[in-house]
Amino acid sequence: MSAEAERKTENLPQWKEEEVDELVEMIESFESVGIVNVQGIPSRQLQAMRADLYPETKLRMSRNTLLKRALDDVDEGIEVLSEHVSGQVGFITTDDNPFALFKVLEASKTPAPISAGEVAPNDIVIPEGDTGVDPGPFVGELQQVGAAARIQDGSIHVTEDSKVLSAGEEVSDALANVLGELGIEPKEVGLDLRAVYSEGVVFDPEDLDIDVDAYRSDVATAAARGRNLSVNAVYPTTQTLPTLVAKATGEAKSLGLNAAVESPDLADDLVRKADGQVRALAAQFEDTEALPEELQDIEAPAATGKAETESEDVSTDDQDTTETEAADEDEDEGDDDEEEGAAGLGNMFG
Repeated sequence: MSAEAERKTENLPQWKEEEVDELVEMIESFESVGIVNVQGIPSRQLQAMRADLYPETKLRMSRNTLLKRALDDVDEGIEVLSEHVSGQVGFITTDDNPFALFKVLEASKTPAPISAGEVAPNDIVIPEGDTGVDPGPFVGELQQVGAAARIQDGSIHVTEDSKVLSAGEEVSDALANVLGELGIEPKEVGLDLRAVYSEGVVFDPEDLDIDVDAYRSDVATAAARGRNLSVNAVYPTTQTLPTLVAKATGEAKSLGLNAAVESPDLADDLVRKADGQVRALAAQFEDTEALPEELQDIEAPAATGKAETESEDVSTDDQDTTETEAADEDEDEGDDDEEEGAAGLGNMFG
């Protein structure tokens, strides 16, 4: 604390000194300290908000001069919040991060009617539809404030969405009466965060007003793309090294299988691959008896299977005769094929 601050504190009445000390203790006890605007919030509603926030978040009201003095006494860079201490404000403290604090405060806000003379926080729109008001002078009041209105089906209707006031403009008596009659509550009542200090950084509401789900999705997408880039570029990191090792192992194994490399690590896979190839080849044989006994149970195509079933009905003598004749015919056809093949090669090579 500076000498000037000590001198000013010494001149304070006892109750003010105690108040400043309590405010300083409050500031130093939490990770995040903010200034909130409480103007326009009824005392009863303010107490309800304070109760809802407690104990994770605490709200403390005090005189602005004492709030500023407490900020100056801490002297850790947090004194920059003093420029936000004006009007009806209070301290809000929490161990949550500023983004969580902002989200909590925004969620605690409730709709409220707006009075004449207040500044519209956003565009005020009277929506299209039946107002539920019986025909009468109210249709003229609607038209006076800029709403497209007419009598229809026994009541007053707004024929299209009508913007009757832009953000930042002052609410007139006529508009306040129309909005009250329609039950439109164009403003929100709650604690408006002006600024929050956390870990040496001051955050404005604009910095904290983000779509958390969209931000989380963007981060996840960026992380996934970065991981894919690292893996495809074979750039080892703590996160991608297990994937790179698994990928390299799979590629090496695939290469070894395709090249039939004899290795203890590949022996089982090579045997399974060879067994599958033999079985696939055996399934193409029509005469299963020509196969080794252990391969004769391989199922043949449906048509061949039917022919084999029918041939089993033939007598043994007939079957022997048929097989002998077929063998002679196959030998003759084989000789002819060899002669034709030789002639073909002779013609090809002169």
